[in-house]
Amino acid sequence: MGILGINYNRPGPGVSKNEPQKKGIKRFAELFLREFSSLIKLNLFFCLFAVPSAALFVLGFFGTWGVPALILSIPAAFPLGGAVTACMYCVTKMLRDDPGYIFYEFKRKFKENIIQAALPGIIYTAFTFIQLYAWIGMILGLIKVSFGTAAILIISAIFFEMTIPYVFLQTAYLELKNSSILQNSVILAIKNAPKSFCGMLLGHAGWITSFLLFPLSLWWTPLLLLFGFSLSWLVNTMWIWPAIDKVFCIEESLRAMREQKTDGIETIFKAVEPSGTQIV
Repeated sequence: MGILGINYNRPGPGVSKNEPQKKGIKRFAELFLREFSSLIKLNLFFCLFAVPSAALFVLGFFGTWGVPALILSIPAAFPLGGAVTACMYCVTKMLRDDPGYIFYEFKRKFKENIIQAALPGIIYTAFTFIQLYAWIGMILGLIKVSFGTAAILIISAIFFEMTIPYVFLQTAYLELKNSSILQNSVILAIKNAPKSFCGMLLGHAGWITSFLLFPLSLWWTPLLLLFGFSLSWLVNTMWIWPAIDKVFCIEESLRAMREQKTDGIETIFKAVEPSGTQIV
């Protein structure tokens, strides 16, 4: 499955083994300060893959390219699924206090999952663009919808955003078909509805606030480019990771694989007999 890439040379997070792990806002502050540069890198990695699709959408909606650009923005999202999967994998490594090099881990997971995650990424992008098209059109007065239609848009967006993180997390850690991953994700989102909803709401708080306060929110756009996506994933996974780990025992499996790998290294060293040569 290739889910374990251990860097034995980098020191750990510096937390005592017996020290209880912080929770809530203290845990978030600890992770944010410790992983500050890594969060920026993840955000920039994702933005590099998102630019082509986002640019085509903007050109189609506000520019002269119209419908062709809007249509092309969907296939241009082909690598986004792999990028989101790799980013969320790196974020969970932060939550698990598992050290590693961000660029290496992102590149490895992106290559492993780009094909399988392509369809979920395209669907995620298409859904997001449809929602943006509808809401921006309503705000600008270009589209008129009934109260019932607006309610459907809101409810569908909430449920979709509650479910989609489970899809990318399973893609990152489990060898399952997309149909099984989707089924599991819907069940997990419903079964853990309070945590899924809180993770979705708090994770998207910055984006929702920016959208509601536009154009006043333009002044903090650079901050969104630096942290907008990575902080959303961090906050969201802080809520839902315990639920998905409990079902699939991911951390326990990783720990067993790590111990097995370490035992193999110890066996190699034990097999080496001392030469008996003395240095004078």
